[in-house]
Amino acid sequence: MLRPWPLLLNVARGGALPLHLQIAQQIADAIQRGRLAPASALPGSRELAAQLEVNRKTVVQAYEELAAQGWVSCEGRRGTFVAASLPPPLREAAGGPLPPAGNAAGEDAAEDVIDFSENVPDSRLIPFDALGRAYRRALVATARSGRLSYGDPRGEARLRRALLDMLAMERGLSAGLDDICLTRGSIMGIYLAGKALLRPGDAVALDRLSYPSARAAFRSQGASCLDVDMDDYGMRPDALAALCRRHAVKAVYLTPHHQFPTTVMMPAERRLQLLALAERYDFRIIEDDCDHEFHFTHRPMPPLATLPGGRRVVYVGSLSKVLAPGLRVGYLVADAELTARCVEQILLIDRQGNPVTELAVEELMGSGELKRHLRRAWRTYLRRREALIEALRAELAGLAEFDLPAGGLAIWLRLDPRLDMDRLVADARRHGLKILPGSHFTGDGAAVHGIRLCYADLEEARLRQGVARLARALLGQAADWKA
Repeated sequence: MLRPWPLLLNVARGGALPLHLQIAQQIADAIQRGRLAPASALPGSRELAAQLEVNRKTVVQAYEELAAQGWVSCEGRRGTFVAASLPPPLREAAGGPLPPAGNAAGEDAAEDVIDFSENVPDSRLIPFDALGRAYRRALVATARSGRLSYGDPRGEARLRRALLDMLAMERGLSAGLDDICLTRGSIMGIYLAGKALLRPGDAVALDRLSYPSARAAFRSQGASCLDVDMDDYGMRPDALAALCRRHAVKAVYLTPHHQFPTTVMMPAERRLQLLALAERYDFRIIEDDCDHEFHFTHRPMPPLATLPGGRRVVYVGSLSKVLAPGLRVGYLVADAELTARCVEQILLIDRQGNPVTELAVEELMGSGELKRHLRRAWRTYLRRREALIEALRAELAGLAEFDLPAGGLAIWLRLDPRLDMDRLVADARRHGLKILPGSHFTGDGAAVHGIRLCYADLEEARLRQGVARLARALLGQAADWKA
């Protein structure tokens, strides 16, 4: 593979570190600082050995060390590549430049930063061969039939039918072809629902702790975002009713299956209470169900949209957690009139969509490959969830509490109210760990003594290592209390 520019490295013979570790540290630093992008090719071992005037085995050892740390993947004759799934480069968010590799303050900085903040699936699990074949056939078919020109703004009819079949069979949601449109992921569906339902100045209600991107989408449309108190089961109906008596609420945004960020599941009785409030106060519910498939303790609960009164629900889903966010396949289901209003917005911001990807995904669904992949991914995430829970119980006893969620791809930790959350985030960063404070999920930035640990894209060993780093960060403050 051609590389337009050489990778500039320097080694010091006779230094304290062996040559292969010097090479590994410099490459890790280049990746960490963003000089080398995820999935980019590294020089071949012969090429780099000649450039540095070292034995080729030295470079091979360096690459093996980087692979063991998770920085790179060695793909045989294809070459060595920067790992495709890495957190963003560490910059100066902690109040200064990165500490040099190997010093006391930056003991973990030379290693891969463990990122508990990214709510993403593990894209390495994708059935690449099957997806590649499906893409090729879809590209050929659309090109030969002239369908790479403008098509239906609602999305490819074949994929919409496949999604409707899946929703009917697995979630009990009955809808027609005019009731569904495709989106580029769940956030686009949320944005479209907001555009169709809200006008500047309208009020939309959300859980006090909620999905920040949804809140940002509604605010971008000039809506007033009102927080509703929560308890152990999600949004409190009595608090919502009190809010509706004071404000003309036009929409309520909910994540009832796995509440974002706390992961709690809303019971059936409460779901019916909220639907009754929608009838009484004449608002719509935007139901975000982006990770419905990953439920671990019993069968997933049917969506709000399937219950009596579900006609008031705009149902937003996504295949991002099943496949990968980069494929950008989501959907919105509502009554035909509201869906048509959403399609009017699609014509303004996303006229064509992505027919090749849509047809490729439809082939994966029709062939059963998507279902097989989902079963494999489910088992993988279950193992990772169990490893995370085991590590939390072993490392954080007395430091944090959590309830075992029925599903979702994260664990919500409740922390001691004495904690300085800003300090905890900074201390964790110094230990090579990225976390988001609970305040990230509020509308006003108020302190929340909790953190969400996302585990889907981290292997078991990295999860255990990440929990150990979190324990060190927590113990640092606990020691100060005892002093």
